[in-house]
Amino acid sequence: MHLQLLLGRTLVATSFTVGAAITHGLEPERLTLLRFVLATLLFAPYVVWRHGWAIPPARQLAGYAVISACLVTFFWSMFEALRLTSALNTAALFTMLPCIAALYAAVLVRERLGRNRLTALIIGAAGALWVIFRGDLQLLMALAFNRGDLIFLGGLCAMGLYTPLVRRFSRNEPAAVMSFWVLATGAGWLLLLNNRAVFETDWTAVAPPVLAGIVYLAVFPTIISFFIVQHATLHFGPTRVMAYGYLTPALVVAVEWATGKGLPDPIILPGVAITVAAMFVIQAGEKKG
Repeated sequence: MHLQLLLGRTLVATSFTVGAAITHGLEPERLTLLRFVLATLLFAPYVVWRHGWAIPPARQLAGYAVISACLVTFFWSMFEALRLTSALNTAALFTMLPCIAALYAAVLVRERLGRNRLTALIIGAAGALWVIFRGDLQLLMALAFNRGDLIFLGGLCAMGLYTPLVRRFSRNEPAAVMSFWVLATGAGWLLLLNNRAVFETDWTAVAPPVLAGIVYLAVFPTIISFFIVQHATLHFGPTRVMAYGYLTPALVVAVEWATGKGLPDPIILPGVAITVAAMFVIQAGEKKG
């Protein structure tokens, strides 16, 4: 099961590298639209097979649309940010998502943090800041984020609402059903965002590697990682599964090295190690609990 979770997080980590490779091939809003549409179409047969076909009531569908707005904002910001910053920077910032989500959860659903989770959030945030500012205290004190980092941080602020909103709008429906309608309504938002540009874009001119990258993102980091997380959550619980997200910077380093892009500046590596330590803090605390 741990190997499955490691595979799932590796697939998510590759999304930063693949996203950086294809983001200049098509506008971020069009890339995100294709990812959502393709994931929705591929996910639909499974949902119909397991749970049948029924359009949710209008109020429930509106809840899915609110949740999907967070996802759309996050994925658009990821593609836009990767035009301006590195895959490692975005992966490091990604480890701050649990901290952002915890703040929202404390306000929206009155969730309390245990000591181990709070410790892990602080350690993970420290590791992320180390990577972003290259261990330079002066840059940290000046909060010298580059523009791409700030765009992605804005996307993370939107994504942080995802978990609290899922809890708020859930009607105890199967997770796959909710995920499908979140993807479908997200595709609807993106069609509105792209508007006429969908019909004005010369889709035949899009480079095959870009299309292949979109297919990869729709299938592996989106659909397959969903099933891995859903299955693992039943065995380990959401907190221990979430903890694997702290491996993302280390996995991005491994993916970039494996694809021939080399290793980052050695000054960054302690920050990567710190984020990994946050994962072990949560795992140890949950096991003890």
